[in-house]
Amino acid sequence: MLNGSEILMELLLEQGVDTVFGYPGGAVLHIYDALYQYSDRIRHVMTAHEQGAAHAADGYARLTGKTGVVLATSGPGATNLVTGIATAYMDSVPLIAITGNVGTGFIGRDSFQEVYIAGITMPITKHNFVVRHAEELAPTLRAAFNIAQEGRKGPVLVDIPKDVSAALCDYAPIALPSHAPDHTITGDIDTALRLLNTAERPLIYFGGGVTSANAGGLLRKLCEKADIPATHTLMAAGVLGCGEAHNLGLIGMHGCVTANHAVHHCDLLVILGARCSDRVALNPASFAPQAKKLHIDIDAAEFQKNIAVDCTLAGDVGVILSTLLPQVAQAQRGTWMEQIQAWRRKDYHPMDDASSLKPHQVMERISALAGKDAIYVTDVGQHQLWAAQYCRHVRPRSFLTSGGLGTMGFGYGASIGAAFGAQNTPNRPIVHITGDGSFHMNLQEACTAVSYAVPIITVIMNNHVLGMVRQWQSAFYAKRYSSTDPQRRTDFVQLAKGFGLPAFRCTDLRGFEGAFAQALTITQSTKQPGPVWIECEIGKDEKVLPMIPAGGSLQDMMMD
Repeated sequence: MLNGSEILMELLLEQGVDTVFGYPGGAVLHIYDALYQYSDRIRHVMTAHEQGAAHAADGYARLTGKTGVVLATSGPGATNLVTGIATAYMDSVPLIAITGNVGTGFIGRDSFQEVYIAGITMPITKHNFVVRHAEELAPTLRAAFNIAQEGRKGPVLVDIPKDVSAALCDYAPIALPSHAPDHTITGDIDTALRLLNTAERPLIYFGGGVTSANAGGLLRKLCEKADIPATHTLMAAGVLGCGEAHNLGLIGMHGCVTANHAVHHCDLLVILGARCSDRVALNPASFAPQAKKLHIDIDAAEFQKNIAVDCTLAGDVGVILSTLLPQVAQAQRGTWMEQIQAWRRKDYHPMDDASSLKPHQVMERISALAGKDAIYVTDVGQHQLWAAQYCRHVRPRSFLTSGGLGTMGFGYGASIGAAFGAQNTPNRPIVHITGDGSFHMNLQEACTAVSYAVPIITVIMNNHVLGMVRQWQSAFYAKRYSSTDPQRRTDFVQLAKGFGLPAFRCTDLRGFEGAFAQALTITQSTKQPGPVWIECEIGKDEKVLPMIPAGGSLQDMMMD
């Protein structure tokens, strides 16, 4: 017989889990005692805050495709996971959040550190469970891992009262079924093929569903066979490499001029593993106004939700592409591709200036120096969009960012999780790109990075203001800068010393290149690797451009 906590460990091993991110507390003491006993097989990474642990599990999952696991105690420990769980939910990331709770006899009595975390997280999980008996623990955990990975992926919460984690019961391991994708396709394949084979100006708009399905190779084959250009969301950066002939780059509010022109003028828009959010279809009535629309997604609930479409196919994106590819006609769309090239020649690019730090030049130098194997992790704000626009993304699962929820403070925890996920593929630089506003939210995770010698290069784009909000105030609020200039006096170089890590401050491009080269040397050291900070002083009036205002269309695109 095993106690509940030992059963939990056995289930984690059964599911292939080797890393758990978390923070201890009274309601999970039995679980942490078991982690101590299983420490040779399950690594526990203790963060500075439970939110950081949730983002770390998320970053681990985004990079590896495996299910991330986060562990927290009851009450405030559990509620500190909420933002991380919601972040994973909005971006369809497989995550298991395990929370402790007070003993079953104390539930409902407003006991010390008691909250009903299952109720709190119900809207932001695929499913959640409260385990009331030790005998339920093994089947519940198996169901949780299955739910997290099946269909549209997402987070699942399992709440374990303290007495359940201590109770003894029988445990029997089982052979796990494979997670092969469901081959069921629902929809009109014949109509989809007719649309694809008769269109003169087709365009593919693809999102994170292609990443989740590991279907980038199939997408590339479709683009090449049928000569169809493609544009992507933030969640799909790197699925098609920067520079590939059919890749038009980012779509939407801060997307490439070429991509947004192509959306406006195409006669068929293939929406592939994307949900037509308000950051892409800013004005649904004028989104791809000349096009028939074919929507392919694993989640049928997305069909007709944000925009009206003409044909739908529900199922695994990879399975659907495999079914369509043999029947899609070989094509050469010379006239359409010539028009694409004409737009590309007029694409937006800001002016270079070697005497100061221009955000686009910083991103371009990061990309050149870090190389094609780099893993980029961002927080949320202007820096996020500059990284999406100007880093040369060439590999899937290598641009990790909070897209749907837009979580400032996501980046450092997610970088730590990505670093542990990448340990089997060493020498991949991990670059955390942040702004001073986002970084202030969770910079305490520096102590985690130092404690575990995590080789993360953090590039802080410091404009001393809340840049993205200020940009909107400049454009739409007559420059009334309400609460976007917080007058903070944080010295990041001195703060880094307090955490025990090296840091550099840069004011021009040459200085940044030298600092980044040193940071690469430190993080890739075989003797004493660890985290590094690089503070980049940039102007507070730098903008993310181009920009289509919320509710706008191509005609409203702002270039300055």
